[in-house]
Amino acid sequence: MKRRGFTLLEFLLVVTVLAVLVAVFLPAVTRRHHRHPRINCINNLKQVGLSFRQWALDNNDKYPMQVSVTNGGTMELVESGNVYVHFLVMSNELNTPKILFCSQESNPKRHAATTFASAIPPGTPNQVPFTNDFNVSYFVGVDAAMFLAGDDNWIVRGMSVKRGLHSLWTNTPVAWTKDRHVNQGNIGFADGSVQGLNSQALARAFQSTGAITNRLAFP
Repeated sequence: MKRRGFTLLEFLLVVTVLAVLVAVFLPAVTRRHHRHPRINCINNLKQVGLSFRQWALDNNDKYPMQVSVTNGGTMELVESGNVYVHFLVMSNELNTPKILFCSQESNPKRHAATTFASAIPPGTPNQVPFTNDFNVSYFVGVDAAMFLAGDDNWIVRGMSVKRGLHSLWTNTPVAWTKDRHVNQGNIGFADGSVQGLNSQALARAFQSTGAITNRLAFP
């Protein structure tokens, strides 16, 4: 019996169908690939927000940035621009510094810390102490206003934000860089909620903070 092969028309039809299927399903697969680490980041910021709130409950309803160093806070350290200090004083509430590091962190100089202990016991070479801003992926809103913490991959006035303390007007042009969460990011608000925002939504949220300026410390 003579076997019949594909005609050119049938072959082209199969190729077209496969191309359509790839075009339909590949974006969905890509979105799922990026969604998982973003969900982890949202969970991190939810825990960060809860830790801020727990700390405040023990300190007259004030966050570390509003409490003097002599009373266990970080008020006098705000102007230094360091971010890690605000998290360090909440080590008991945070439990682990791992939640301060985004799984899609792209800065090669940064690395996740594994312990808040300042000294690593002998025989534990895999332990990484939490000692500086290279162990952090999130900014801190030092005025504890609407924006409390969030992804630090901001573009401010068209340029990637530099580390340190920034006083930004509510109409300052802000957006996300492309190197984390695919042009999106996560913000932890002072009310305990966490929202995933694109660049347009970030700008709108920033404009609605209600403050003339927002002081944000970026690691």
